[in-house]
Amino acid sequence: MTDQLIAPPTVEAPPASWWRNAVIYQIYPRSFADSNGDGIGDLPGIHSRLPYLRDLGVDAVWLSPFYASPQADAGYDVSDYRTVDPIFGTVADAERLISGAHALGLRVIVDLVPNHSSDQHEWFKRALADGPGSPFRERYHFRPGKGENGELPPNDWPSIFGGPAWTRVDDGEWYLHLFAPEQPDFNWDHPAVRDEFKTILRFWLDLGVDGFRVDVAHGMVKEDGLPDLGDVGEWHLLGAGESPFFDREGVHEIYRDWRRILDEYPGERIAVAEAWAPTLARVSNYVRDDELHQAFNFSYLGTAWNVHEQQQMIDESLAAMRVVGAPTTWTLSNHDVVRHTTRLMQKIDGEAAGRKPTEVDDEAGLRRGRAASALMLALPGSAYLYQGEELGLPEVIDLPPEARQDPAFHRAAGQDGYRDGCRVPIPWSGDRAPYGFGPDGGGSWLPQPEAWAALSVAAQAGVPGSTLELYRSALAIRKTEPALAPTDNLRWIAAPAGVLAFEREVEGAPVFRCTVNMSDEPVAVGRPGELLLASGPVEGTADNLVLPPDTTVWWSIPR
Repeated sequence: MTDQLIAPPTVEAPPASWWRNAVIYQIYPRSFADSNGDGIGDLPGIHSRLPYLRDLGVDAVWLSPFYASPQADAGYDVSDYRTVDPIFGTVADAERLISGAHALGLRVIVDLVPNHSSDQHEWFKRALADGPGSPFRERYHFRPGKGENGELPPNDWPSIFGGPAWTRVDDGEWYLHLFAPEQPDFNWDHPAVRDEFKTILRFWLDLGVDGFRVDVAHGMVKEDGLPDLGDVGEWHLLGAGESPFFDREGVHEIYRDWRRILDEYPGERIAVAEAWAPTLARVSNYVRDDELHQAFNFSYLGTAWNVHEQQQMIDESLAAMRVVGAPTTWTLSNHDVVRHTTRLMQKIDGEAAGRKPTEVDDEAGLRRGRAASALMLALPGSAYLYQGEELGLPEVIDLPPEARQDPAFHRAAGQDGYRDGCRVPIPWSGDRAPYGFGPDGGGSWLPQPEAWAALSVAAQAGVPGSTLELYRSALAIRKTEPALAPTDNLRWIAAPAGVLAFEREVEGAPVFRCTVNMSDEPVAVGRPGELLLASGPVEGTADNLVLPPDTTVWWSIPR
């Protein structure tokens, strides 16, 4: 590897804001903490565990959907955007959670699902009841079918969950759903839809939320006329190519409107795009200075564990966001993909990250997962953690079919439906399930493995070398090491074969260096300064440190 200095920013970044260097912790409410013993996590349960998140050292929490929902797709089918589903609590519980987080110095980001509603949403129920040509049908995509008697779908679009993206109703018309039939797509060309979501934003901002994670941010706007796929050339379900239903230019007008609303509120409220697009350059369009603040970097999540691909993706990510003056984001796991302690051992690419995992060596997977986390947390920008990764949880691959609840698992086609493995409730304490997830005598909505007793918070807290203490140390160093400030200051340095190394520095402070051994053999890397952090055991002499395979170290180097 040769020395390489990243070019200066194309667009001057604004003064540092909290979100430009934040560590944001994703909570999947069903699986974080259960307050009432029904086996399902809830908002009071999350509230009770806020001190843990403060002590972990994160800056904000992001909550997956907790709105009123029939739960056809784990809450991503919303029937009322201004109400909390009873399984999670009440709006008053949400207010207490938000104020409790703020009291501890934590910010709260909530999910927003604007591409589609539930089929139990009042608008959609009115659309069905009022019939063809009614005003409420115009708020969705209702169309007559093709064929002699309208028996064929209006076009050839597929659902992400398999089968056609159209369902026929009793009066003969069809409605569009890019996901499950229970999730009809809104018509974002209709002013009532746009106005409704502006009021939804204000409702939650008035309650004190610090931002929104925008689900399917690349959706919402469809090509005029809803043309067949064959009429627009190459396409891909996740937007990797021309698509008449994803990554259309019209979405950016919506986000400019939303940005004006966010900027009206104090405290730098933000919005984060879940945007799948053909290139990182297209993703950067979502975070121009008058649109959203951040976009998930799914390209990095799917990058293979080797020096060439990691360096290339890091460079491309920083360069793409630099053009618009936005921070890069980094993440390794979330509620839709195989946990990275398992995935990185399988060499699963980004597109297949949520598919059925296979058994791996948990010890080797944890070693590589810890190394990958330490690398990610050393990069410039904002990092997203998924609940339980700080405990080193592996993917649960042996859930019996009767226990699975991912709706895609029970469909005949489409996604493989193995997302349950990353959604198993996390262990807090004790030697048997549910490991403190809920009150004594309660259960958990997905079964937890017997081996998780050793991975619980109680089993790892205060234990030198544990994964929990590794994360706590890394997050503390991110806050105190001057070179890790929110600055685009990464410089690659020469390193032995199979080793990735870079430095970050700011004037008047020690140089920060991150070194990662991605090879299959131990590698001597010298000892350039004070060892700040090691993702695993290291050996060596006073002058030379030997890194085992799949190990990351951080250094502070005096000038």
